[in-house]
Amino acid sequence: MAVRTFVPSEMSPREAYALLISCVAPRPIAWVSTCAPDGSTNLAPFSFFNAGGANPVSVVFSCTNFRDGRPKDTLRNVQATGEFVVNIAPYWLAEKMNQTSFEYEYGISEFEQVGLTRAPSLYVKPPRVAESPIAMECKLFQVVSHGTGPVAANYVIGEVLCFHIAETLLKPEGIVDNLVADYIGRMGESWYVRATPEAMFRMERPTGK
Repeated sequence: MAVRTFVPSEMSPREAYALLISCVAPRPIAWVSTCAPDGSTNLAPFSFFNAGGANPVSVVFSCTNFRDGRPKDTLRNVQATGEFVVNIAPYWLAEKMNQTSFEYEYGISEFEQVGLTRAPSLYVKPPRVAESPIAMECKLFQVVSHGTGPVAANYVIGEVLCFHIAETLLKPEGIVDNLVADYIGRMGESWYVRATPEAMFRMERPTGK
């Protein structure tokens, strides 16, 4: 097959970003709630997100800088308090999740702006999204910055202190039933994907030749 080669160092950050997110897809979305030192709350989605490890249980998301190079509110809050909650937005919360990506002024809470309910956490100060069926309370392990300026990466690594999961999603063995979770994922441009049972397929891990 014919291919074209793209060299990120020869592209603008915005062009490189657009190419990257169109290649690495679909991506799960971390809907991260945090608190500022004064107690005000923030809620924002991040699609550079994944599980990290299981001993201890960890997650990681990248909070890239704004396009003018400023750190985002989520990063400021996590660095100041060392705590956050990763909420998961299913398909029916997609619109509200997307609304929280708007760049409100620091200190303005997205919970009020988009009509979401705060639920108290057990181990950290940031609230959970009450409407979200899955939430993970996290304490900060480390922030690893890579690059400077517009859309530079800040990898936020958190240790999961506890999970909150709606009973309607749980299988008898205590894991989430992926066939009913109704997950969404981020694609390139303004595209998303919905993990419906019809779109999913199963493959068991190989056991050898």
